[in-house]
Amino acid sequence: MPAPTAPSVRRLRSTARALRWLPEPESWLDVGTGDADFPEAARTFFPYTAFDGIDPTPRVLHAQAVERLEEGYRGALTDPHLAAHLRARYDVVSLLNRPADPRELRAALAVLRPGGHLLVESPDDPRPALESQGCAIVATSRRSAHIPPRLTPHVPPDLLPVARALDHTASLLLSGTRFARTYRVIARKPLNRGRGGAGGVPAGRGRAPGAAVWDAVDTAVTGPQDTGAPGTQDTGIPDVQDTGIPDVQDTGVIDPSAPASSAP
Repeated sequence: MPAPTAPSVRRLRSTARALRWLPEPESWLDVGTGDADFPEAARTFFPYTAFDGIDPTPRVLHAQAVERLEEGYRGALTDPHLAAHLRARYDVVSLLNRPADPRELRAALAVLRPGGHLLVESPDDPRPALESQGCAIVATSRRSAHIPPRLTPHVPPDLLPVARALDHTASLLLSGTRFARTYRVIARKPLNRGRGGAGGVPAGRGRAPGAAVWDAVDTAVTGPQDTGAPGTQDTGIPDVQDTGIPDVQDTGVIDPSAPASSAP
């Protein structure tokens, strides 16, 4: 059973939506996945991605058994044997709702392929540690991207409903301000270690959304609760559309400057 302050399906989808501008990744590792709620929500936008998960509890093995994950690994990403087994295997690694441990960030980069992306949501700013590893910070925002457990760990059980309501209200009021609890950062692993984070963003569905777009999405997802039914689409949440150059279509008009074809 999820914890009282577990993120809703809509909020998990909001987090996954932050990477919709990328080409669909082949493989994705969710760290601390638990029951694989985040991979299940992210599959709405990435239906052809193979999601794996790692967690220190047996819940990850159950998530694999019910086919929420392709592969489930019980343990810690900082385990050198497990990290070596997963080395350079994934296009995306997500670390959500957890402290920005430099050891875990290094391990996450080790299991990423060159040019892969790391999605981090943490109460700590992970950018200095990531930049020290040569990563390019693709996008960042400061917000309460999930309902933060500010009060619930410190109150008796009979006051939990009130504490949860206050936590939720604080999350909404502080979202997007310097007092927001969570950093959301997308970083790209360098293709060439010697060139640091240089290199363009891979061609995909558009550009990384800015902070204003994320603010609009996170505000929209605080509406009515998602039922979580398969195939149900979020309503009222603006999609991040590709604003790049539109596809060139054949209009059937002959270019007069083109050389005339020779008769057979």
